[in-house]
Amino acid sequence: MNPLSDSGSPFTAFVGIDWADTKHDVCVQGANSDQREFASFPHQTNRIEEWASEMHRRFGGTIAIALELAKGPIVYALQKYDFFVLFPINPSTLAKYREAFKPSRAKDDPSDAELALDLLLRHADRFRPLKPQSVAMRTLLTLVEQRRELIGDKTRFTNRLCNTLKQYYPQALEWFEQRDTALFCDFISRWPTLMDAKRARTSTVKAFFNKHNARRAKIVETRIASINSAMSLTSDKAVVSPYRLQALVLIDQLRITLQAIDRFDKEIALVAPTLADYALFSELPGAGPSLAPRLLVAFGEQRERFANAGELQRYSGVAPVTERSGKKCWVHWRWQCPTFLRQTFVEWAGQTINKSTWAGAYYRHQRAKGSTYQAAVRALAFKWIRILYRCWQTRTPYDEARYLDALRRRQSSLFTLLTPSS
Repeated sequence: MNPLSDSGSPFTAFVGIDWADTKHDVCVQGANSDQREFASFPHQTNRIEEWASEMHRRFGGTIAIALELAKGPIVYALQKYDFFVLFPINPSTLAKYREAFKPSRAKDDPSDAELALDLLLRHADRFRPLKPQSVAMRTLLTLVEQRRELIGDKTRFTNRLCNTLKQYYPQALEWFEQRDTALFCDFISRWPTLMDAKRARTSTVKAFFNKHNARRAKIVETRIASINSAMSLTSDKAVVSPYRLQALVLIDQLRITLQAIDRFDKEIALVAPTLADYALFSELPGAGPSLAPRLLVAFGEQRERFANAGELQRYSGVAPVTERSGKKCWVHWRWQCPTFLRQTFVEWAGQTINKSTWAGAYYRHQRAKGSTYQAAVRALAFKWIRILYRCWQTRTPYDEARYLDALRRRQSSLFTLLTPSS
C-alpha cells in the first residue's frame, strides 16, 4: 500500500529511522520497488544535510519518514526540509512489533529502522503525519513543559532540604509552613543553625521579617519566642557541620530554581496571550497564569486532531482502560500516555473543586462512593475534558451558569447533586 501525502500525490520513497545520540540507522524503500537499502549517518548537521540532499536527488517528490519520536534533535533537523513528511511511531508500538517477530527481545538498530518502515507501509492508516503548529504555540508548549520540570526540581530540593534540617535544626521547619519561598531561603542562609538564630538580636530578626513583608506581629513574635526557648537537637559538630553545609548548598540550588521559575513565568505571560485561543482558557475556574497556558497547549491549534472528546480523553490517559478475559473484567488507568498532558488535566481538575459548584459536588460524590482522591480527581478531569472540548471546537468560553442551566434542563443526575434533598 502506498499512502498519499497531504497534497494527494503518492510518496516517492519510504524511510525508517532508528535514531541515536551519535548516529542514525536508516532503511529505505522506493515507492515502486520491493528492495530495501540499509545505511547510517552520524548525527552531525552537515552529514544530515548531505543525506537529505541525496534522498531528494534520488527520489524527488515527497518522502515519508517513520521514526520513534515526535520531537528531538533529529526531528528538528528533518522538519526544515519540505520534501520530508514525518510519521511519529510510539516507541512501545515498535517494541511490541519487534517482540512479535523476536520473542527473545533481541534488538538491533538497522532492524528497528526496517520495522519502523514496515509499520508505516503495512499500517499507514494508523499513523498521522507530524504537522507542526505555529511558532508561538510550539514555543509555549516547550516553555510550559520546561517550567513543569523546574517545579519538579523545586519539590526535590525542598524535600532534601527538609530532610537535612531534620537532622540538626528541625525548629526551622516548625517556624515556616512554606519552605519553597525566598523568605525561607534567606532565613536559613542568614541563620543556618539554631545557635546562629539564638545569638541574633530581637530587633535584627524583626527587621529581617519586615524586609520580607512578613509583618504579622503575632506570627513574628511567636517565632522569636520559639527561637529564644528552643533547645538544640544535637551539639555534635560531626553532625551539625556537614549538614549545615548541605543545607546551605541546597538553599542555593532552591533559590536558583525559584528564580528560574519566575523567569519562565514572565516569558509564558508574554507568549500565551498572543495566541487566539488563550481567552478560552484564561478565565476557567482554577486555571490561573500557570495552568491556563498548559490547558491551551494541551488542546493546541489543530481542531481536526481529535475527532471527538473521547479521543482526547483516551490519548491524555484520563480515560480508564477496561480489560476483559473470560469471566474477568478489570478496569485500570492507562499506563502508556503523555504524562505531562495527563498531569495538566488532573492538576487543573483538582484546582476546580473549590472554584466550581458542580465540580466540587461531583468530587465529593466520588469520595463518598469510596474513591481515593486521585481517582476522584481523574473522574472529574474526565468530565471536564468533554466540556472543554466542546468550548474549544465552538470557540465559546466556558460559562458556569450556562452549564448549570443545561444540566437542569436535561435533568442530569449531576444536577441532583447540587439540589439539597428534602
